[in-house]
Amino acid sequence: MADEYWKRKSLAEMDTSEWEQLCDGCALCCMHKLEDEDTGEVFYTDVACRLLDVESCRCTDYSRRVSIVRDCLVLSVDEPERFAWLPDSCAYKRLAKGRDLPAWHPLLTGDPDSVHAAGISVRGKAVSESELLAAEMQEFTVLQQMSDFDE
Repeated sequence: MADEYWKRKSLAEMDTSEWEQLCDGCALCCMHKLEDEDTGEVFYTDVACRLLDVESCRCTDYSRRVSIVRDCLVLSVDEPERFAWLPDSCAYKRLAKGRDLPAWHPLLTGDPDSVHAAGISVRGKAVSESELLAAEMQEFTVLQQMSDFDE
């Protein structure tokens, strides 16, 4: 991409379109997470929000997701504490910490599938919570530690 706006603008200066383009489509923000009460470390499970299409790694009702899913993780520059729930590979978290986008990011490659080719996304690793019985939710497994998604 010729206009590397993320290098000259802060997250707060970006318009809605620029903000949305930062999303690499990994869908890790849509996964159920566990936090270790003692260490605060966050672990991803292999269970996705019921609105996530686990093949495309996109929300099936993005515009209404917050009204449908009570605890949907909505990112805002005004609430940087929410970035703690994101993997270290996430563009929002990286830019907030003064880091650049990873080499596989779709804004750099021009290919929306580069996140999947890099093995960063949940494609092929997740099951939708809508496919599980309530009792099975207690048995979900840890997919990876957050730090495993750093480049």
